[in-house]
Amino acid sequence: MKRIADLDPDRMTPAQRSVYDTIASGPRKGVRGPLAVWLHRPELAQNAQALGRYCRYETSLEPRLSELAILVIARIWGSEYEWYAHKPIALEAGVSAEVAEAIRTHATPAFARADEAAIHAFLVELHRERNVSDATYAEAVEQLGEDGVIDLVGLAGYYTLISMTINVFRMSPPTGAANELGA
Repeated sequence: MKRIADLDPDRMTPAQRSVYDTIASGPRKGVRGPLAVWLHRPELAQNAQALGRYCRYETSLEPRLSELAILVIARIWGSEYEWYAHKPIALEAGVSAEVAEAIRTHATPAFARADEAAIHAFLVELHRERNVSDATYAEAVEQLGEDGVIDLVGLAGYYTLISMTINVFRMSPPTGAANELGA
């Protein structure tokens, strides 16, 4: 059961309403998931949504790679809501169904693209070791460039925050949605 209620827009403080309006009128087209939790602390919501907007829509990583990274983070954290929200987007952006399924089942995907393999290896190692080896770093730079690696680390940090929020506040996908991660 969800641990914190969504705020009623008609009962928000001016600061909460300002952030709510900013989010709802932007590319997300609504306030849901972790953003709804963060609205309880409007300063956190404002700053986190700005970082999230960059990580989701403005990085040097093409959507296929950003969405792949989000799926890897969702799987690492067992974040059902994040998986539910981003799997369709990832598939539409060009992540193969076979890669998504392998990630879902904790298998190492048989990647057809070296950039996808580099992102997967980088994120799995980063979360397992809390760092990456020189070889993993070098492969990521070769595949993504330095800007891409910087953006990948930022995206990993942001979606880790998302996943922690989802897990701590027990946010579930909508009723009737499949529980794909078994978390």
